[in-house]
Amino acid sequence: MGPFKAIVIEKAESGTRSSLTDFDEANLMDGDVTIRVEYSTVNYKDGLAVTGKVPVVRRFPMIAGIDGAGTVESSTHPAWKPGDKVILNGWGCGETHLGSYAGKARVKGDWLVPLPATMSAREAMAIGTAGYTAMLAVMALEQHGLTPERGPIAVTGANGGVGSVAIAILAKRGFTVHAVTGRTQEADYLKGLGAAEIIPRQELTGPAKPLAKERWAGAVDAVGSTTLANLLSMTRYGGAVAACGLAGGMDLPTSVAPFILRGVCLYGIDSVMCPLERRKTAWKRLENELDRQKLAAMTTEIGLSDVPKAAAAILNGEVRGRIVVKIG
Repeated sequence: MGPFKAIVIEKAESGTRSSLTDFDEANLMDGDVTIRVEYSTVNYKDGLAVTGKVPVVRRFPMIAGIDGAGTVESSTHPAWKPGDKVILNGWGCGETHLGSYAGKARVKGDWLVPLPATMSAREAMAIGTAGYTAMLAVMALEQHGLTPERGPIAVTGANGGVGSVAIAILAKRGFTVHAVTGRTQEADYLKGLGAAEIIPRQELTGPAKPLAKERWAGAVDAVGSTTLANLLSMTRYGGAVAACGLAGGMDLPTSVAPFILRGVCLYGIDSVMCPLERRKTAWKRLENELDRQKLAAMTTEIGLSDVPKAAAAILNGEVRGRIVVKIG
């Protein structure tokens, strides 16, 4: 038992405050596996928690960080032993359970998936919840029956983590990808990931018509609100949209027209409580189907002390691709 560095969120007179401080292992929450965290990452939800912009955190003090990858230090869970390499995503970490912006994390063994054999802990966190969510979204579109022959797929929030990984996965699988972004100056970056066309965000920000001209066979949406409403109105007959984010807001100003007149399906993508077997499938596919060179191109690395600044930047739409956080 001993102290380690952690990003800790505490109650303040007005909202919350976060700081890099010492945290004692004795104060970790209950769990049957203790992990030595090697890498974490910065997702949109981490940005909300660390900045306190939205009341994501449900207990205090809270160690932030919804993702972690590292080595099992001790375990009473039958599936895990010291030395095992593991990935942690979601399950309320950083919200109701102490998270991974720390030297150590203690969690339930049922929350963990094995680190794929050919993947490093750093690569796993370069993917993180954002990339894992992108794979879940692609899986939903495929299960709906969408194939490259059906037509192009739109990806909103294209410069962000979900968008960047979704573009890379879809392009590798042969889909024509249209990247929707408010930063069209990043066109070279997006085309490098596999985007065939760049769509200015403004084309999806006005009030949505019940039905608009059919443009896409499907979409991966990380924005929500009016953007999602416009996507639905522009989705081709029998198409589908996988919704996995709310960067533009939690509302959905749409009508039933796309659903009952074009047979469009809206799939909700939840990464936090996703069943274990589906998680394992997603991570196995990420190991095999995500181009590691493209992953490296979209990734930057920071230290634990840089997390508050990165948290603010991701909420301001200033982050391109993925950020990994080296712990220690």
